[in-house]
Amino acid sequence: MTTRPDPIPEGYGTVTPWIITKDTAAVIDFLKAAFDAEELGRVEGAEPGSIGHAEVRIGTSIVMMFDSPFTVETPAMLRLYVADAAAALQRAVGAGAAVVTPVTDVQAWGDRIARVRDPIGNLYWLQERVEEVTEQELGRRFADPKYHKAMEQTQVMDAPGLS
Repeated sequence: MTTRPDPIPEGYGTVTPWIITKDTAAVIDFLKAAFDAEELGRVEGAEPGSIGHAEVRIGTSIVMMFDSPFTVETPAMLRLYVADAAAALQRAVGAGAAVVTPVTDVQAWGDRIARVRDPIGNLYWLQERVEEVTEQELGRRFADPKYHKAMEQTQVMDAPGLS
């Protein structure tokens, strides 16, 4: 009798995001420069020069991507937990990203957030956990206008100058 394998392959999390874009090679270059991504592999697509499948590891997570055959743009939105949101923001901008949200005050749930849009149009939430918040404190904070204002800043979808 054979044993059943673990349903989640080694190295993968429960959720694996996909980035679907018109220029996967550029996204891979951006992820390497901005977030120290390690390219795990790529497979050529049906069209010459296109990427049919690629994977990178960012920290402990794997992100899969491919060049889109779709007629509609399908950018990704990814959350990256980082040790320092300000440093991650600066590095991403240095790699070609546009700031969508500068580093925020601490959000009600205890994270400081910055957001960037890469040159292809994908949106990255750079989140730094700065405090653990109890459920009671979270309830109090959600009633505080200060925290509503901080959250509004993270709901803008376009970086200045991008449309």
